[in-house]
Amino acid sequence: MKSTFYDVKLRKKVEVEVVDKVKYGEPGKERYAFKGKTDDGRNLTKFVSKADFDKTNL
Repeated sequence: MKSTFYDVKLRKKVEVEVVDKVKYGEPGKERYAFKGKTDDGRNLTKFVSKADFDKTNL
């Protein structure tokens, strides 16, 4: 699945393959994120809603 991430180094949005989904925080204060990787190997993180997190199958 591809998603749009903001690449800070390039200062623009890029379309990258999602490689993982991660849950941060303690119960009741959780945040959900997608992880991606650029062509040159840099890691990208995009925080998403719980609904988007739950409907993604990774």
